[in-house]
This record gives sequence, structure tokens and C-alpha cells, in this order.
Amino acid sequence: MEDEVADRRGIELAMLAEELKASDVGPEFLTGELKGSHDPSCFVFTVRAAMSGMERKYIRDRALEGHESARTRGTTIGGAAVTDDAMLAMALHLRTQKRSLRDIAARLVITTGKKKGQHPSPATVMRMLRDHDERRAATP
Repeated sequence: MEDEVADRRGIELAMLAEELKASDVGPEFLTGELKGSHDPSCFVFTVRAAMSGMERKYIRDRALEGHESARTRGTTIGGAAVTDDAMLAMALHLRTQKRSLRDIAARLVITTGKKKGQHPSPATVMRMLRDHDERRAATP
């Protein structure tokens, strides 16, 4: 999927380069190895665009490998957890009252860490409830 996106970006960039050339417009690099003005359809510009797409894929793959490695070691990915059992219990209670995620988040307060006293985001509440539901479903 990522390869298809990179290929599509490369094709779109090549089409843009042709449109720019037809309009007598060319890129000018202000810094770096390609500093100066260039013909947008030139080989260097095309290769640079292709390398950029490959670099993005490499960075993404390395990040995913790091996440997988952290999961296998049992390490939390991202920042410190802001939820606890008391917050989960309150969120579950509010969910039974048919409250929205936004409303539930506004009624919860983080009790520890740098975000102490703040409200968790609706996305955090959603993940907390989803993880709880998945754990319950997995327990026979």
C-alpha cells in the first residue's frame, strides 16, 4: 500500500514537473546540494523526488519496527499513561448513561504526571474503553 502511495506521488510529481515546464516555471532550491534554478523535468529533479519517496518509506518502516520491538519488550509506546482504574470505572459509568466521548472526557481528570489536573482527550477515553472492551471479550 505504501509503495502504491509513493508511486502515485512520484507520478503526480512528474506530471506537475511537466506542467511547470510547459508554463516556463522551474524550481529554485535555496539550500542544499541542488542550490540554484533547475528545469523541473530534468533527471536530477526526478531522481530527487524518487529518493524522497523512498526515504519516507524507510523512515516509516523503521518507526514501525521500533514500535513492534517496544511491544515485544512490553514497553509503552508514546508518553506516560494518563488513565487509571478509577478513571476507567468512572468512564464506564458515564458510558452507561449514554454520554458522548467528549462529555466523558470533560468529566474525567488526570490525577498524576505532567498532565495532572487536566482532562484526557476524547481519543484517550475511546482507547481506554476500547481496550477494556477487548480485554473483557478475550476473557472466557
